Amino acid sequence: MPGEIGRDAGPGYRWVLLGGIWLVYFCFGLVAASMAPLIPVISAELGISNTGMGAILGAWPLVYIGAAIPCGILLDRLTPRWSLLVGSALVGLSALLRGLAWDEVSLFAAVGLFGVGGPLISVGAPKLTAKWFEGRGRGTAIGIYTSGPALGSAASLALMTSVLMPLFDQDWRMVMFANAAMAFGAGAIWFVIASHPLTNPGTVAGGRAYRAFDLRSAGRLLSAPAVQILLAMGVGIFLVNHGINNWLPEILRAKGLSADEAGTWASLTQIVGIAGSLVVPRFAVAGRRLALIALIFVGMSVASLLLLLPPGSTLVVSLVLLGIARTSATAIVMLLLFELPGIKGERHGLLGGMFFVAAEIGGVLGPTVIGLLSDRSGGFSSSLWALAATGAVLLALAGLLRRTGTREIRFDR
Repeated sequence: MPGEIGRDAGPGYRWVLLGGIWLVYFCFGLVAASMAPLIPVISAELGISNTGMGAILGAWPLVYIGAAIPCGILLDRLTPRWSLLVGSALVGLSALLRGLAWDEVSLFAAVGLFGVGGPLISVGAPKLTAKWFEGRGRGTAIGIYTSGPALGSAASLALMTSVLMPLFDQDWRMVMFANAAMAFGAGAIWFVIASHPLTNPGTVAGGRAYRAFDLRSAGRLLSAPAVQILLAMGVGIFLVNHGINNWLPEILRAKGLSADEAGTWASLTQIVGIAGSLVVPRFAVAGRRLALIALIFVGMSVASLLLLLPPGSTLVVSLVLLGIARTSATAIVMLLLFELPGIKGERHGLLGGMFFVAAEIGGVLGPTVIGLLSDRSGGFSSSLWALAATGAVLLALAGLLRRTGTREIRFDR
């Protein structure tokens, strides 16, 4: 299939291709976090409660659950340049339609569309990176591309209320249109990069790759205890990540910070996450990964509990711990999944799709549960206790994985 990118893409050009993925993923994070700082403005204009807004924020993970596996399969049949272009276009269209929303239902649908384009990017990025890089270089590459959505989210949290809203005369709809334009532009840049002559043309091992994607293969993967545990980890990680992504500015506002201050402080988690995504995966070599991810889960619980305290020095500690956990946990779990004994590259698309199907269950629960608990309790204390408990469950799963071990997964052909 013309345009397929192999590990022997022109000397050093794989890093340019990785840069293209980073840019697309940056816009993914930008659009995904774009509504969090604007919740009060959007809710007031459209008359949406915290419970309703929580459901809207969880719309795209809900759609993502149904789209992830088909997109994972599609990624092994389409060339990367087209799959990521389509993903960027759908992310941009989601942002555009948010700016055109007139009520709760239309906003829910616009946010939900993001869940169709999202898998083509978030499942495609680790799959393509696993194809182009190996060994320690793979961990470095994963760390680089995962910094993209973190920086995109940081830009949203830090700039939406302090820069973009004043720039567009406090019109949140124009802000959404600007985000759409950036996503469309990133997709176009990726397409140009992936179309360069230095991109190595090749072929997909057609019949063999297609046979990997059947119910039998999926069942064999799901029957492996290590896969079950890692997928369960994905649920918990995304519950915390999506909950914090969407509600942290409001949690900080409830502690007495202004909208601009809340956005700036919330962006700290993203900035720390960028540094963490570049550094932590490099240390996630065989033999250290479980210990490393257990420490991350401890930090996740501690950070949630520290947010219960009044603003002060503990706030910085909490946001730093959350920043490390946000990007590093997913990267390490993906490394553990893709390097399980018996897992070959031809099944990375399916396995990546399965991971994000499971993980986005947590992605739906996170913002929805926090919105519901905050409406019922009149604050965010119960939500933070729930996030801390999730971190404790994840720590228990890490211990279970250590006891269970990782046996080779065998497939009958």
